[in-house]
Amino acid sequence: MANSVRTHIERLPGFLALQRSTVGVLSIVILVGMGERMAERFLPIYLMALGGGALSIGFLNAMDNLLSALYSFPGGYLSDRIGSKRALVVFNLVAMAGFAVVILVPTWQAVLIGAALFISWSAISLPATMSLMYQVLPDNKRTMGVTMHSLVRRIPMALGPILGGICIGLWGERDGVRVAFTGALVLAGAALILQQILIEDRRKTDRSNECELVPEKNPLKMFKLMTPQMKGLLATDILIRFCEQIPYAFVVVWSMKVITEPVSAVQFGILTSIEMATAVLVYIPVAYLADKGTKKPYVLITFGFFTLFPLVLMYCRTFEWLILAFVVRGLKEFGEPTRKSLIMDLAPDSCKAGMFGLYYLIRDVCVSVAAFGGAFLWQISPETNFLAAFAFGVVGTLGFAIYGKDLRGKP
Repeated sequence: MANSVRTHIERLPGFLALQRSTVGVLSIVILVGMGERMAERFLPIYLMALGGGALSIGFLNAMDNLLSALYSFPGGYLSDRIGSKRALVVFNLVAMAGFAVVILVPTWQAVLIGAALFISWSAISLPATMSLMYQVLPDNKRTMGVTMHSLVRRIPMALGPILGGICIGLWGERDGVRVAFTGALVLAGAALILQQILIEDRRKTDRSNECELVPEKNPLKMFKLMTPQMKGLLATDILIRFCEQIPYAFVVVWSMKVITEPVSAVQFGILTSIEMATAVLVYIPVAYLADKGTKKPYVLITFGFFTLFPLVLMYCRTFEWLILAFVVRGLKEFGEPTRKSLIMDLAPDSCKAGMFGLYYLIRDVCVSVAAFGGAFLWQISPETNFLAAFAFGVVGTLGFAIYGKDLRGKP
């Protein structure tokens, strides 16, 4: 019995696609993400405390989506050009600069400037991360590797808001957020050190990838290499992100300011933790199954949960009912790693990081319009905002169900 348990424990790292480089990436994701999430989720409240209104919140959300789009392709290009390890160093330094701006200049205008540097860290680093996963992992472990990345991202998403809520509870909405950003700066510095120790520089050992030699920097030329299957996934994904982003920045406002029994900052942190815990519970089983067969069903189920969330949220007016809404929100992560893995499957072998970045460039430029439009819908009424989001989700889900393809072009 003891030998059997020991054998299973020894096989666990391989089952979870854990290697030295992947462990290094996951460590960075936890450290930088923890710092970011301690404060990022409360930025709308912080903007209001500094004198910003609903339009500043809408602008923040629109900027997040737009910059996520604009950063994605350069992030992929830089990764193909100088290697994932070096690119991640650059991205971390940019995020640290953003944290410092918010700490040093407590005005809502400065928050927007700082956010332009740090709020899209995940987007700019994602192509490099996905490319590294595909370089170091075998075919039958890539979805698991992407899933582990998504899973550990949920650790700071779950714990960060609780720590941020505690900071706000102790020092108030203004000083508490600045304290949280100070912690973010320290953690990002620690991440820089770890990534130098753990991540291997693949460019020194693997020169087979053409994009490492001559990366394509023209997105129009690269778009011609995008497969019809990827274009179909992209179109429906845009509609689903309309559903997500129209209410995204106002979820915290709805929960803490609008509903019949508003929740506290700590309670909202708990709700976010419930969301992340729900996502974590489904990640590994779905990744195991997706690596063995078709990916489309898992992506379709994910789109369905995206669609349900704004409708469920609209009817939740107390902390107890909000728990249900955030469980649904957690379930929308059901097949998100599978969707990212499918993008990488469909991307040409010669420039996977660049193509991944181009996908997000196109998607998030489109979605940034919806994010800013959500502010105007909110001013009409919160219900108008939620119902509009739900409608986009229905169209996107049905579109993928009918036209979506898997790697081999199968419906």
